[in-house]
Amino acid sequence: MKKLTELIPLTATHPGEVLLDELEARAISQTDFAQQIGLKKSQLNEIIKGKRNVNAELALLFEKVLNINANYWLELQKNYDLDSARIEQKNQHRLEAIEQWSLIKDKLSVSFFKKEKIINGDPVHDIPIVKTIYGVQHLEELATLYAQPDYVRFRKSTKLKVNPINLLAWVKLVQYNAVHQKVEVFNYKQKDELMQSLKKIITKNKKTLKRVKSTLADYGIKLVYQKKPLQAPVDGISFWSDNNPAIGMSLRYKRLDNFAFTLFHQLGHIFEHLLNNHKAEFIDLDYKAQSSAYKKDPIEKEANQFAEYHLISKDNWKAFYQKNKTYCDNEIIAFAKANKIHPCIVRGKISFKRNNYRIRSAIDFEIN
Repeated sequence: MKKLTELIPLTATHPGEVLLDELEARAISQTDFAQQIGLKKSQLNEIIKGKRNVNAELALLFEKVLNINANYWLELQKNYDLDSARIEQKNQHRLEAIEQWSLIKDKLSVSFFKKEKIINGDPVHDIPIVKTIYGVQHLEELATLYAQPDYVRFRKSTKLKVNPINLLAWVKLVQYNAVHQKVEVFNYKQKDELMQSLKKIITKNKKTLKRVKSTLADYGIKLVYQKKPLQAPVDGISFWSDNNPAIGMSLRYKRLDNFAFTLFHQLGHIFEHLLNNHKAEFIDLDYKAQSSAYKKDPIEKEANQFAEYHLISKDNWKAFYQKNKTYCDNEIIAFAKANKIHPCIVRGKISFKRNNYRIRSAIDFEIN
């Protein structure tokens, strides 16, 4: 909160305005007053309209005629001068902010940030926030962010339109929100224990989002749920935030199987790729938006395998998938129960393997 001395008035009050109030209150005409202090009426009118300042000589004349201390009039003039200077400086700052905003607004997802109530449309308010979220000291640095390899590669998608500006806005907001999270110390040796805890939560599927976030925090991993902007079909991201690994998830699909695979995929990046590289970040788009080169990336394959085999063991899955042809709900439920995983994870994996998401099933996919 600003101190009273730091507040800047909308307008500055000139001593002439106060003088006019005094003359009117005392029923003294401007002509009579001008004659008493030895000024032309036009000169007095300039003072009243704020076009001429009150100096020490005039302040003494006002004191004699109105019986108001000369220091009072000089103080009014001093405050007027200071307020005028502050207002001019404030207006200049606003003009500079408006000019800056006009130059960079096309490099920002303005509608997304407004929807998320991050900015309000006032450049003076918004520019410092944008700088903080994007981690730049000068707005001109924004252009260089879009030249980074991660954002360049997503422009090559041919199936889904990816807007790099909106994608970067989502990434930076996730990273900004992660900074403010407090979690326990991370210990990579607790990986297997963590995976089992998460599988139990997913299998039970009760208050899943809240419990997963709380459990990850206990194991030293930050988790941010952040809605995505338009033309940014992003599922998740993993990165290092201060002294802890962090995950961002968009929850584009309200499906438990999609949530579980995205979560474990990002955990794969953490345990397989981020431990020795705290500067890396791994952004994962909708499968349909991924280029063939991206799908063949060894790093992405490793993260996919990590997710698959930690949700359902490789050998158990192979035996089940090869011997079945119908994959009816009863078979899926029995297999899921034996492997201590929610049946929708099994059904979702079958749909993915067959590239068929129209298979009829009574299994519930909703996240509870």
